[in-house]
Amino acid sequence: MNIKKITVVGVGLIGGSFAKGLKAKGSGDRYEITGYDPSIESMDKAVELNVIDRYETTLSQAVKSADLILLAVPLGSMAQVLRDIEPCIKPSTIITDVGSAKMSVINAVKEVFGEVLPSFVAGHPIAGKEKSGVEAACVDLFVDHRVVLAPTKETSVDALSEVRKLWESLGACITEMAPDFHDEVFAATSHLPHLLAFSLVDLLNEHEELGNVFQYTAGGFRDFTRIASSDATMWRDISMNNASAIVKWLRNYQAEIDNLVGLIENKESDALFNLFHNAKTARDKHIVKDTL
Repeated sequence: MNIKKITVVGVGLIGGSFAKGLKAKGSGDRYEITGYDPSIESMDKAVELNVIDRYETTLSQAVKSADLILLAVPLGSMAQVLRDIEPCIKPSTIITDVGSAKMSVINAVKEVFGEVLPSFVAGHPIAGKEKSGVEAACVDLFVDHRVVLAPTKETSVDALSEVRKLWESLGACITEMAPDFHDEVFAATSHLPHLLAFSLVDLLNEHEELGNVFQYTAGGFRDFTRIASSDATMWRDISMNNASAIVKWLRNYQAEIDNLVGLIENKESDALFNLFHNAKTARDKHIVKDTL
């Protein structure tokens, strides 16, 4: 397929960086990149910052002639956006997304279109930064970062190949993963730590026994809870859209906490040391070495 017209729905950090990266690579001469976002102010800023070529003020106009649509909207809005674009798009249009959960988006596609479209390619870029919005969009956000593509058995080889080529042109490293396995992996490695950080801060906030305990926090607490400053709406949507996997890993963690409580209560120092040592060894081997 010869992709010429790309529409980005949701021109924030991720969608804006996708568009801006393609334009910066010189691809802007080949692709006409149209943006859509409910905020006209954001769209004006996106054009001013050379993130997109143009924008439309209605979603139907933005997608009607697109060869490829990137959905960079919150998971809670995904089904409605799919319903809104369904009557307007060409049969050949490739649709892809950047959501943090994949099965809920695939189920929404099936519900809206009556089938899991061969032209739908579920995606999830593992990249981001503290700031958000189109002003934070940057050309190199995805360079050397992993992008997970989660094709279904219905996904066409050509559609998958086109989406892969776009991400690779932005410097991303592509991993293909089954959608349900994706949701398990990211429930355990991303969603669980975010929810733990939120709950720890909530637990200690103006605690009736401790008062304002945050004034005594140091680097360890701040490192552990940094992600509790993440967007509440986004994490509510992720929790609702990957609920079963998240609950499973919360319960696994709960069992780990119960085990830890037992070791401490029973003064099992050797077992406690082994747990800490094994965790440190695993982290040093698999995480620290990649950051040196």
